[in-house]
Amino acid sequence: PPQLPRWKRSRRELLQCLERFLRAVVTGDPLSAPATAAQPAWERFLACCHGQGLLSSAESDAGAGRSWTLAATSRPLYLILDDNFYYRSMRYEVYQLARKYSLSFCQLFLECPLECCLQRNRLRSHPLPDQTICLMARRIEMPDLKKNAWEQNSLILKSFDCTSEDNEQIISLLAAALENPVKQNEENTEQKEADRAICAASTVHQADQTCRRIISQTMKDAKDKNIPSSEMKSLAEELNKLKAEFLEDLRQGNELKNQSCIQNQHSDPATSVISSFQHEATNVVNKYILK
Repeated sequence: PPQLPRWKRSRRELLQCLERFLRAVVTGDPLSAPATAAQPAWERFLACCHGQGLLSSAESDAGAGRSWTLAATSRPLYLILDDNFYYRSMRYEVYQLARKYSLSFCQLFLECPLECCLQRNRLRSHPLPDQTICLMARRIEMPDLKKNAWEQNSLILKSFDCTSEDNEQIISLLAAALENPVKQNEENTEQKEADRAICAASTVHQADQTCRRIISQTMKDAKDKNIPSSEMKSLAEELNKLKAEFLEDLRQGNELKNQSCIQNQHSDPATSVISSFQHEATNVVNKYILK
């Protein structure tokens, strides 16, 4: 398989460490490293556990398990994953872990206007490019309490206008989550996930092939309309970047919200993506033609 981007590897390794942690807490067994997570990720995870007073400071030989402290087993534990989780599918992976071990799960979503996000980012010691913040704002998916049963335990707060009442709502959310742990699904979830992955891969492949044909035809049309050869390379790069973004949206399963997709909301995901890509590709070419 192709090498995963660094951020995806980090997310995967964290989930692997988290699952090993949950399994150890539930069974009472010593904590041991997952076979597939990188050693630096595991060491950072252990350091965090030590910092929270969950693991004993005495460690045996390399490879042996670590022991829990009394604090880890005598009171409720809240594991906070502080991340953007901009795709719903990212959060669903954490929910699946909670369901697997019959643990509680809740979400706290901080809603913030784009301009406020940009201002805050510029005040950071190492700010991100504005375009990264704008892209995140376009792609982030808020919890949908009506559509997704697994997101019912969610709280949406206005992060630019925090009040003391927000603290009370957060405490109520945590209490409700503890009182209502997620129940294990008795259906064959592994098979369903495998079937869904196969279907998704087929859909992405179909969309990829069609988008490639659209790009090829679009480049031919652009050449026929006498777009300078010096700009053809830039046009091709822009179209391929656009294709990659659309396929990633389809791969992640998030809903596309532009007008073209709204008009095709009853069609299958691949058809919607292709229609939307065709529309956007036309806009890109027109930009070069009208220069």
